[in-house]
Amino acid sequence: MEYKLGFIGAGHMGGALIQAAAKKLKGNQIIISDKDGSKAEELARALGCEAGSSDRLTAESQYIIIGVKPQNIAELFEELAQTLKSYRRRKVFVTMAAGVKISRIWELAGERVPVIRIMPNTPVAVGEGCILYTYDGGVTSEEIAGFLNSMEYAGKFIEMSEELIDAGCAISGCGPAFVYQFIMALAEAGEKCGLPREIAMLLAEQTAMGSAKLAIDSGEDPSILCDHVCSPGGSTIEGVKVLRSGEFNKIVSAAVAASFRRTVELGNS
Repeated sequence: MEYKLGFIGAGHMGGALIQAAAKKLKGNQIIISDKDGSKAEELARALGCEAGSSDRLTAESQYIIIGVKPQNIAELFEELAQTLKSYRRRKVFVTMAAGVKISRIWELAGERVPVIRIMPNTPVAVGEGCILYTYDGGVTSEEIAGFLNSMEYAGKFIEMSEELIDAGCAISGCGPAFVYQFIMALAEAGEKCGLPREIAMLLAEQTAMGSAKLAIDSGEDPSILCDHVCSPGGSTIEGVKVLRSGEFNKIVSAAVAASFRRTVELGNS
């Protein structure tokens, strides 16, 4: 039997992608493997798909989606070495390991296998993910289309060159944590102004979501949207002045730069 998608790794990110795939594909088109076998079996039962060993998954899947940590990817390919030597049907490897380049996958696989490199973020869990992707010349247009179609409920896929994907990941992959920090800061500030915590958190969360949607739907530059909120002599401009005097943009830039450096380090380790 051949499965459409085989997922190696059912952690937070892998599990979210599996759930997105299950909204599009039938259960018998998906197989899951994880070092924690009970985790894979539990998720497979919940979604009506299959669970199995990484060897079986590799042998029987059209797309092999690797969801292990960068530091564990070499060990995974060592475990799969015999299976990789013996299979005959064409496979497409999909890697989401931060910093791990396509050339590294070729090195580990021992040949120039077709590779799609993706960098998803946690909002794939609610179908609003930002998934960066790139691929090597050995992947056909039909294979790309087939993968993107299977994962359409994960969110928005954005193609970019491999040279840019690590920098992109520092925004989209790490960015949710930065946004959550800002949401928490807004809510805590609301509490200090006298709001109950639950209400302050709800206001902060809805405001963040609505502001992002307005930026996307309107197509306006965020600086223009900021000006729309800041009436001269009003309340908002006073708060914006504080953010600017505290070098808010510099702090965010430093956070992104630190995440980018670490992504590159992981890929080189």
